Amino acid sequence: MTTIDRLRRALGVSLLVTAGTGAVDAAAQQRAPVAPTLLPVTVERESGKVLVTLPRPDADGVSGRFLYATALKTGLGSAPIRIDRGMVGETQLLAFRRLGKKVAVVFENPRYRSSGDALARRGASADFPFSTVAMLDVASTAADGAVTIDLAPFLVRDTMRLADRLNAEAKGFKLIDALSAVDPGSVKAFPDNIEVEAVQTYGSDTPGKEVDTIAPDGRQVSFTVHHSLVRLPAPGFVPRKFDIRSGTFATPVYEFNTPLGAPVLQQYANHFRIEKLDPGAARSRVRKPIVFYIDNKAPEPIRTALIEGVAWWNQAFDAAGYIDAFQARVLPADADPQDVRYNVVNWNERQTRSWSYGGGVTDPRTGEIIKGNVVLEGLRLRQDIVIFEALVGTADENKGTANDPVRVALARIRQLGAHEVGHALGFSHNFAASTQGRASVMDYPFAKIALNGEMIDLSDAYATGIGTWDKFTVDWLYGQPAAGTDPEVAAAAKADAAQRAGMRYLTDIDGRDASLAVPGDSMWTEGDDKPADLAHVMAVRRVALARFGPGVLHAGAPLADLRRSFVPVWLFHRYAVAAIGKTLGGVHYSYATVGDSAPPPTRASAAEQTEALDALLATLSPAALTVPPALALTLSAGINGNADPQFDTEVLDTAGGAVFDPLVATDVAAQVTLETLLAPSRLTRLHLQHAADAALPGVETLVDRLVREVVMRHDAAVTQRIALRTVLAIAAAARAPATGPDVALRLDAALDGLRERFARDNGDAWARGVARLLGDSASLDRALAPAKRAVPAIPPGMPIGG
Repeated sequence: MTTIDRLRRALGVSLLVTAGTGAVDAAAQQRAPVAPTLLPVTVERESGKVLVTLPRPDADGVSGRFLYATALKTGLGSAPIRIDRGMVGETQLLAFRRLGKKVAVVFENPRYRSSGDALARRGASADFPFSTVAMLDVASTAADGAVTIDLAPFLVRDTMRLADRLNAEAKGFKLIDALSAVDPGSVKAFPDNIEVEAVQTYGSDTPGKEVDTIAPDGRQVSFTVHHSLVRLPAPGFVPRKFDIRSGTFATPVYEFNTPLGAPVLQQYANHFRIEKLDPGAARSRVRKPIVFYIDNKAPEPIRTALIEGVAWWNQAFDAAGYIDAFQARVLPADADPQDVRYNVVNWNERQTRSWSYGGGVTDPRTGEIIKGNVVLEGLRLRQDIVIFEALVGTADENKGTANDPVRVALARIRQLGAHEVGHALGFSHNFAASTQGRASVMDYPFAKIALNGEMIDLSDAYATGIGTWDKFTVDWLYGQPAAGTDPEVAAAAKADAAQRAGMRYLTDIDGRDASLAVPGDSMWTEGDDKPADLAHVMAVRRVALARFGPGVLHAGAPLADLRRSFVPVWLFHRYAVAAIGKTLGGVHYSYATVGDSAPPPTRASAAEQTEALDALLATLSPAALTVPPALALTLSAGINGNADPQFDTEVLDTAGGAVFDPLVATDVAAQVTLETLLAPSRLTRLHLQHAADAALPGVETLVDRLVREVVMRHDAAVTQRIALRTVLAIAAAARAPATGPDVALRLDAALDGLRERFARDNGDAWARGVARLLGDSASLDRALAPAKRAVPAIPPGMPIGG
């Protein structure tokens, strides 16, 4: 057997040998593929053509419908411009339509439809647009009407909208056709899918610093884009109607044949197809397990940790009655991670740290997940290690002890692997899970840190398995009821039972922004999100700062690296502050449906809000915001060599060169609390709640306490900086576009009172200066202008991501 014959047998495609003149071997062209494939495919290596034979057009001129998916074989390695290896594009319903001598490649619009008769279905389809994304020449037409086209011109189009992603941070990028082409050697055809790759090059004369820094030549940036053409899933998939209490993602469909009075918008919870071998058994093996493959590019011990963490999901499937239905394995060496047949956890590197994410290829008609796809970001793991080293030092590193930063970071990567695969399985964030004893890997967990006297203990930093909420969501989404039971009725009953059992579910829409209102819906917290938790975090911060020094670095490391390690310790409380802030003007509510057992919304009580405000104001105390003088000098070590974006994004502004400025540290930490307290939406809620119930604190309560307990305490350099930042934060809130007029008037009245009071203080030059500032609109504008660095920048947040 020749090499070409072996390739044909392996790939199921005809590989044509072209003569020097470009003529095609006619005998080879007539040869049928050795193995059955989705469509007959012929590759002309010299011409770069990918010839695909489509079936005879139907009555509507359609020569086949398929799912079309894209993924990136190579990435940009940039955090702000998310063009990552392994990233997938939007799944499209693709149709080939014969139009005379052309074949149109059409993205159809399955979101809008009617399930009525043929006329109703056709009418609903005609009411909304489709997208013609390529018009291909007909290469030949067979006697039976089958048509052969060259797919290559379509494959080099920017269907992933990479130019838009590039131009979000730069400008002028466009696809360069002359520098883009299909890779003929990449074509693989299988019974249910065709996989092919193309090099796409994007050019700009103004690429911007980020692209220019990373790319060899930022003016031309090339990516290898992987395309998948997939057979439409076979009948038999049972959609699950979305329930807002279920913790799942959904595919929306507008169904215009619903009965009058019923909603037109129908949402289907995304999930894999899973079938028991014995449908009547409470526990059974399945026809096709869900297998997630860990990128073989991931190094050890990360690869093993990911396998262990991702495999946690089998605990939830087992509890739902499925035996070995979920599995985690290493991706085989000969497998392509972008191939639609593999669910993959991709391991990526970037120049600076950023988010990981999970998703995949989903049938836009039904919500069926065809391929799960996760992108994990390697620098997050290293950032974790920096944080744990800053807390406990490097002495125990790689020793496997309780305070070994590497051991703790690997515990975190297990959780992260499970978390992102959870997204790929169809599950959304549950930021309330941390308030119920690590109930879900779908939370953003903060390390659980114990204090043994003056010693930090990381022995129980992260969970070691799936949570109770995760078991509920798997059962709700994937569980199969007993024969004769309506699946939707059974699913609703499960959601009702979870609600009655007190399970809490709150997600991004109510929790991602620090200014939002629901206590307990917070990221990067551990515990009940109560003031006591903030007090514990502040105690850990105090202990870590007391021992902070060269011991948090490795021998031989530049002492200047202390400035990078300092920031996550100094701002260690930032997420607890945001969490406790949600109680102030907060409203307790849940995702509820008509007739269920959810309690009605209630405002946080006056006692709760007062306790939260007390805890937040304590973070503005001079004890909390004073950098020890000796540490300020230690943090002033010099640095040289090439600039390192990892370092540069982690440090505070200095007093020139490497000289550490402790008042900038004070200022930045004060901003963290003040931004939470004075967020316009929070001020609006305070105003509304006080108008509805005078027993609840209003805007005046907050501002009066800030003035009395913070601004009027200005007897030293640190307290003056805290007080000045507080005055400026109140002024910025009064001027913020999102601040309502009623609130702005109250803030301005407080500032006028301060101006008059300070103007009368002849013995205090600082106070008179603040009075002049408040009385001079132009000077106040300059003081509030971040572009002029009058406001020290807060280094990027999210110690895990950012």
